[in-house]
Amino acid sequence: MAERDEAAGLADRPLAVEVSAPRRIDDGGFRPYERYTLRLPVPDGTMLTQRRDILRGGRVAGVLPVDLARDRVVLLRQFRLAAHLATGDGDMIEIVAGRVDEGESDAAAARRECQEEIGAAPDALVRLYSVLPTPGLTDELVTTYLGFVDSSKVAAQDGVADETEHIETLVVPVDDALAALRGGRILNALTVSALQWLALNRARLRELHNEAAAAAGVAQG
Repeated sequence: MAERDEAAGLADRPLAVEVSAPRRIDDGGFRPYERYTLRLPVPDGTMLTQRRDILRGGRVAGVLPVDLARDRVVLLRQFRLAAHLATGDGDMIEIVAGRVDEGESDAAAARRECQEEIGAAPDALVRLYSVLPTPGLTDELVTTYLGFVDSSKVAAQDGVADETEHIETLVVPVDDALAALRGGRILNALTVSALQWLALNRARLRELHNEAAAAAGVAQG
């Protein structure tokens, strides 16, 4: 039997799926919750019918704030009900993150969220990657940035009162953050992925900072 080349075209791709109009199934809660009926083509030539409920999360910007001069990373502690129900440990360690407003760029949202959540805007931003954290449940698309900050300017607590946020900021050595990652003490997916990126790319931080600062200087000039 011929060996299959599973690596060929190894990437997400579109599918000719039939999607019904959404039916709203919530009562106007925190995010729109919608039900869809789908018809998907399968390899035997038939169509598979599915019903799926989706929480519409939209675009989100995340930021991992790093202080190069002090070799520190800024993390947050914030309560999440879903984590409390899943594990009992609802007071989670997180990175800066928030929804991108209508008409706002991801980078602008990243800067705004830093100011709102840690009280300090980044001197320079580097776009890292985009992920769909839980595509079986929500269409939330998160674009994560590396933000270079002066951690001495970070507020001890912050958050947006109108959004009923209460956020504790944590300025910790990079080694301690990565040790917590290795020890499995952090479960928030955005935080895990950002710290994994940091572990793999720590040696490049100065280079990335210089490139981003130079680009920002050209743009501002």
